[in-house]
Amino acid sequence: MDRFSFLNAAHTAYFAELYDQYLQNPDSIEPSWRAFFQGYDFGTETYAEEHGVGEVVTKTVVPENVKKEFQVVKLIDGYRTRGHLFTRTNPVRERRKYEPTLALENFGLSENDLDKSFEAGEILGIGKTTLRNIITHLERIYCESIGVEYMYIRKPEQIKWIQEKLNVNDNHPQFSADQKKHILKKLNEAVSFENFLHTKYVGQKRFSLEGGESLIPALDAVVEEAANKGVKEFILGMAHRGRLNVLTNIFGKSAKNIFSEFDGKDYAEAIFDGDVKYHLGLTSDRETDTGKKISMNIAPNPSHLETVGAVVEGIARAKQDRNHADNFSEVLPIVIHGDAAVAGQGLVYEIVQMSQLDGYKTGGTIHIVVNNQVGFTTNYLDARSSTYCTDIGKVTLSPVLHVNADAAEAVVHAVLFALEYRMTFQRDVFIDLLGYRKYGHNEGDEPRFTQPKLYKAISKHSNPRDIYAEKLQRQGIIDGNYVKELEKQYKDSLEVKLEDSRKEEKTVITPFMQDTWKDFGRVDEKEMAKNIDTTYPKEKLAEIATAVSKLPEDKKFLRKINKIVSERHTMFFEKNKIDWGMGEMLAYGSLLQEGYDVRISGQDVERGTFSHRHAVVKVEESEEEIKLLDHVSEDQGSFYIYNSLLSEYGVVGFDYGYAMASPKTLTIWEAQFGDFSNGAQIMIDQYISSGEDKWKTQNGLVMLLPHGYEGQGAEHSSARMERYLQLCAKDNMYIADCTTPANFYHLLRRQMKASFRKPLVVFTPKSLLRLPKAVSTVDEFANGSFQTLIDDADAKADKVKTLVFCTGKFYYDLLEERSKLGRDEDVALVRLEQLFPLPKTKIKEVLAKYKNADDVVWAQEEPRNMGAYSHLLMHIDEVKNFRVASRRFYGAPAAGSSVRSKRRHEEVITYVFDKTKNNMR
Repeated sequence: MDRFSFLNAAHTAYFAELYDQYLQNPDSIEPSWRAFFQGYDFGTETYAEEHGVGEVVTKTVVPENVKKEFQVVKLIDGYRTRGHLFTRTNPVRERRKYEPTLALENFGLSENDLDKSFEAGEILGIGKTTLRNIITHLERIYCESIGVEYMYIRKPEQIKWIQEKLNVNDNHPQFSADQKKHILKKLNEAVSFENFLHTKYVGQKRFSLEGGESLIPALDAVVEEAANKGVKEFILGMAHRGRLNVLTNIFGKSAKNIFSEFDGKDYAEAIFDGDVKYHLGLTSDRETDTGKKISMNIAPNPSHLETVGAVVEGIARAKQDRNHADNFSEVLPIVIHGDAAVAGQGLVYEIVQMSQLDGYKTGGTIHIVVNNQVGFTTNYLDARSSTYCTDIGKVTLSPVLHVNADAAEAVVHAVLFALEYRMTFQRDVFIDLLGYRKYGHNEGDEPRFTQPKLYKAISKHSNPRDIYAEKLQRQGIIDGNYVKELEKQYKDSLEVKLEDSRKEEKTVITPFMQDTWKDFGRVDEKEMAKNIDTTYPKEKLAEIATAVSKLPEDKKFLRKINKIVSERHTMFFEKNKIDWGMGEMLAYGSLLQEGYDVRISGQDVERGTFSHRHAVVKVEESEEEIKLLDHVSEDQGSFYIYNSLLSEYGVVGFDYGYAMASPKTLTIWEAQFGDFSNGAQIMIDQYISSGEDKWKTQNGLVMLLPHGYEGQGAEHSSARMERYLQLCAKDNMYIADCTTPANFYHLLRRQMKASFRKPLVVFTPKSLLRLPKAVSTVDEFANGSFQTLIDDADAKADKVKTLVFCTGKFYYDLLEERSKLGRDEDVALVRLEQLFPLPKTKIKEVLAKYKNADDVVWAQEEPRNMGAYSHLLMHIDEVKNFRVASRRFYGAPAAGSSVRSKRRHEEVITYVFDKTKNNMR
């Protein structure tokens, strides 16, 4: 007897379904069946290819009817995995050709099988039916206006959910007449808004949405339906393309204000420089059609594409942590990309890699790509190596839907699918909205220079509103005058707002997230210079010291961890010498006790790159994580600390966004080494240093950048302080380089105790973390304050002949040398602890105090063209008369050779104390 004869007796539908499960997830079926199907596949594919006798082998092994069922299942699987390659999703040109196709013969089937019935139809939810019907369903589901990629997902429950959704009405929408009219209304708003601006502001840049107008009904549908599903807040990020349209027709920004911005009026505030109209953010409240109130936020952004994506995720997470900790899905981040940017900007990879990490996840993001099929002048074939611009979504196994932007109902259907997937699985989903760009990169650009064929087709192409209106007329839902009336009503309202705007002389910009910032005012440099009370009771500090110096007794820790933690108790309660790591613990603990939250993220921050922090300790056997700062008081704030992925750009952007949305959280990003921050240079230039000046956005992000010359080479010595100092102007941020744990403690406390927020960049030490002299007393923590300048407490002013100004760790090198030389009486060492805003008054007071000094020195360990020297020269007239002790001019911050680095360092120190030994000669 044939050992496979049992296949004749069983129901073929069972085998079809089992084989379908095997194709999707081999591990989900019983091992013996898995082995059988593996053998079947081997026999029909590998053996046949090598020997050309596959037909004979399979016929003797598997009954013909079962084999045919398997082949139909393979066909279904082919549509699921490759159907997206054969869709009608491009509105203005033919798609590229892909092989192999979905032709019957590629699956061992022929036209003779079309009218045969197959149990495999059960897989599609249509029961046993003919192959012809099965193919019709598959074509409608996978190969019309929506192409779906999802079969690479490794979670069977997600694949099953997707397939069940796709099978409903063959992946086609079922909208009522009223819903269709609403889609048309939003399309009309999108089209008419662009037409109005095009005629009223001829030649002005607006980066129109024309060719992708279906984005407006799509976003509208997401907002309305998400509110019904419990979403309370939306955070949207997008670049300039279509932004004005979204601001007006989704966020409800008054067209009157947009017209004022187009007219180029000056701003009402003198201290505010502003930004171009298509970069501004907005916060608004919206009531949905079902009466639900939701908060809407569109984040401000620069021209640097994709940067806003990281900021949006940070804003969303801050709102989730603060107000929606029990249900992250109540805050929905939406990021709108361009096709060239999403494929070309590496930041996107960093952001999607964050999406499931504990410190950065936001419950899933809806990504919508407005696909123009061209980037500025670059054809899509030159813009990426991947098939699709959205292939980045596969990194996190996110489903991707490719949609024809001219098919308005399909677009809305796709985004509603995306929303439901996100709300169900808390994961990202991508929409590739395939349209075109009606004009050049901007309205004054000529696209036919570089894409003559494409733009010839576009010039003859109807807009999505008119295409949809014709469809609704054919369906008898509207008449020929319906769209004309819609357009007239909308444009009439715009005319009124245009007239109103021209009665205003100034443009008023509303701050982003105004309610979040209602307790904080924007201030100038005079307010920044005022002293802020950062004292804290000793008894409270003792509570914190107790909490962070005692491990749970019922758990076993490494001996070194026990030692480190117990030493905290000794230094506070016995020696009265607090080191840097303990000083940090006291800063965070005191703020937590006062009800502030603390968030720290960056590479290796839990332990600290230099093993000084140990904010998270692990139980030896189980690796259970213990955060001692979670237990400083009963009603304390929340302490969040996360080791980040190996990213600077994305993580700094995320943490900037977090600080933007949570002013009562001390938000810290720490670089592994200070110069690694240059991986986030775009965030530093476009947001951190200039955000308040451009957009009225305060931000209290703290950047901790390890800095100091200790023979570690060019990449681990300098945090490039000169770059940050060059960005400083008026009142835009704080820059500090502290030398004592207490001063660092007060600096961090000042960041939260102030009634305003400014970014703070701190050049933090490495060797000082364990230097015996770099300690502070408990009293200095309890009763001190932040010192912008620290005078030489031991110097006698009338005897000092050489006055040395320095900053940071270099002070201790000079202190040691002064002691060796016995120069304590005639050399005073004064530390600049705050480099911006500079304490100019205090510097002048010190110069006056040491009036007998005939030699005033600025000493730095950095090369002359780096460090703080040029900054001081710009801001303080007296500095031009200082003797400067520094390394020579170099292209690299430090030498790779430790011997050479040490020699250069010693030469600078020698010159500080002996002006005849100028190392620059």
